[in-house]
Amino acid sequence: MDAKLIKVGNVLITCLLVLFILAAVGNVLIRGLPHMPAYLKTSELVFAIKLSLFTSLVSTAACLLVAMAVAYTLARYSLPGRGLVASLIRIPLNMPPVVSGVCLLLLFGTTTFGETLSRMGLRFVFTVPGIILAQFFVNVPSLITVLKAAIENVDVRLEYVARTLGCTPAQAFFRVTLPLIRNNVLAGLILTWGKALGEFGAVLMLAGAIRFKTETLPISLYLNMATGDMNALMASASILILIAVISLVVFERAGVKFYERVPGL
Repeated sequence: MDAKLIKVGNVLITCLLVLFILAAVGNVLIRGLPHMPAYLKTSELVFAIKLSLFTSLVSTAACLLVAMAVAYTLARYSLPGRGLVASLIRIPLNMPPVVSGVCLLLLFGTTTFGETLSRMGLRFVFTVPGIILAQFFVNVPSLITVLKAAIENVDVRLEYVARTLGCTPAQAFFRVTLPLIRNNVLAGLILTWGKALGEFGAVLMLAGAIRFKTETLPISLYLNMATGDMNALMASASILILIAVISLVVFERAGVKFYERVPGL
């Protein structure tokens, strides 16, 4: 086939995809933006925004703490079965979020383990901590993948040199490795936060859809759809889209070609 014809075909497909995305997203924004000022004054939407921001920030921080330790372990330590462990950790990444929510619901709602935690005051079923746990469970594998790839790209000999100069292993990590992967960490955090903010399936299964209790923005959108309040639905959807666009801009400003550098995400 002629190379020029292939080029024209590829460009046409690209343009059609862009138009498709703009048409779908733009349609919601055109309908939702006019209703945003009015609905931003309602206590329900304000509650949903605050709860979404709180839970997404807490779960993202938890993801970072756990993912950094796990990623460093998988990237640097020669442990038996390391490949198997890495594959097991990626299981939630390949499951539908609804299935992840069912797994968590059964674990914390029907087992002795979950009942023991509940008696200790750690209740995750139909609670705000359940929202955080669901967001964490769904998103931490992808952040581990990002950080593991970033750490593997840093020459381990740099850490050895730092340690010969008197640094402890922790100091070598924070003074050498972490500065070299800071853009990857930032990009991973932005994407993790954005995914946590929009998480629906796992949150719905574990925390439920309870107004003014577990009502995040996606849950609010779902409840508005169920009750036929399309204006509120469009307003909630527009807010999520705007947050996603802002996150994307920040991500691009970080100067990391994330998807090009982290295959398999």
